[in-house]
Formats: sequence, C-alpha cells, structure tokens
Amino acid sequence: MRIASLARGLGAALLLTTAASAAPYDAGTVLLRLRAVEVLPDFGSNVSLGSAYHVTGSDMLIPEIDATYFFDPHWSVEVIAGTTKHSLYLNKSVYIGSTWILPPTVTLQYHFDAIGPIQPYVGAGINYSLFYDKRGIASLGKLKLTDQWGGALQAGFDVPLTEDGKYFFNADVKKIFVSTHASFTASAVTAKVDVNPWLIGAGFGVRF
Repeated sequence: MRIASLARGLGAALLLTTAASAAPYDAGTVLLRLRAVEVLPDFGSNVSLGSAYHVTGSDMLIPEIDATYFFDPHWSVEVIAGTTKHSLYLNKSVYIGSTWILPPTVTLQYHFDAIGPIQPYVGAGINYSLFYDKRGIASLGKLKLTDQWGGALQAGFDVPLTEDGKYFFNADVKKIFVSTHASFTASAVTAKVDVNPWLIGAGFGVRF
C-alpha cells in the first residue's frame, strides 16, 4: 500500500538521526519539489441538527509544489501550494455539497545531518485555508464556508538521485489543521467543521 510504504520509510529515516554524519545543504540553497499527494481528511463536526449528524468528506490525490530556502545548513523555510476538492456528506451518506480548499502553507524546517544518502527533516508552520467554488444542493441553498488560519506539522526526507545531488527523491507527511463554519442560505443547518487533513506524498526535486 502506497501510504504504508511511505510511512515506514519516513519512520526509519527519523529513528536513525542519531547516526548522522554530514550536514544536508549549504546556506542559500533553494530546493523545488513536485509531489503526488494523497489528501486524507480527518473530519470532525458539530452540526446544529444534533450529535447524531456529522459532516464527512472525500479523499483526493493531487499534485503539490513547494519551494525551500536554506538560511544555514540545518534551518530552512518552505512554501507549499496545492488545492483539493472535497464532496461533503451529512451523517456519511447524504450528499450536501462540495468545495475546493486552497491552504497555502509556510513551515520552518530543521534538517538533520544526513544518514548515508538519506536527508531527513521536520517542520512546523501556519496555513490560511481559502474555500472557493462552494456548491450546496438546491434544497439547502448556497453553501457558505469561512476562511480560517490554522497550523501545520511536517516530516520527510530527501534522497539524492545524482552524484552532485542536484536531483533527488522526496517523501513527505504533513498534518494540516483546517477549521471552518458551514451554513446554507436556505436552511437552518449550520456546523463547525474540522477538516484537519493528512497529506502523504512522494515526488522529485531539483536543487539550485
């Protein structure tokens, strides 16, 4: 399974950081990455109809692009961009609408010393989640969702594919904390919805 394989590889890399031997990148290095990312929402909700009703949504596979700049061999800042569409369901079965989410995210990262060819890192930061192209079913009216600030946690590793390290493989796991208040123009249904997706990805990058 793709997710399990990535998780096992990431865990092994992070557990071995005490065996580090070399700093990963020079100050001023820029990395560009393109990943395929599986977005797994971890929905939680509090709906006005009562505790028996919950808002859930769909998983999605998306492309994601990021850029990383190194202040010194260990510390960097990363800017991440990707957008997802989610279908929304009430009580896991009744379709009530859909929305696209754009959560531009910035993380401050610490890169551990390299473990052989593996260059692991962890990060934490913030995101601002924008909800757009919101669609509700006709009986409920227009879907309204509020944009919100949230947090982000991250861990991953790079593995050089060329001798000079210019091209590399990357695996990355992020937890994005996204909340919104949902309502409809033709219904009394309202909800506080926590999306809080896991983003599990792999891809390739280039170093400048």
